[in-house]
Amino acid sequence: MIEAGWIGLRIAAIPLDAPAVQLDEMRNAFFAGAQHLFYSIMTILEEGSDATDNDLKRMDLIDRELRAFINEYTVRNVPPEGNA
Repeated sequence: MIEAGWIGLRIAAIPLDAPAVQLDEMRNAFFAGAQHLFYSIMTILEEGSDATDNDLKRMDLIDRELRAFINEYTVRNVPPEGNA
């Protein structure tokens, strides 16, 4: 799943002629971010098999933060569609 996300990012955002060192460093950064998020989620969840209200609140905060990031990223990096 993480590798598929990396491949999608590579196709969408990295020039085809990017040097190998750039690809390696960007992949490292992508996976480091994924590892950090996964570890953070596993650390903040309360013990037990059922999600608690606190678990849901924490997941909602992560969701909001990532949605805000992708919205800002889109505004800065994705050209608008259509002709104006």
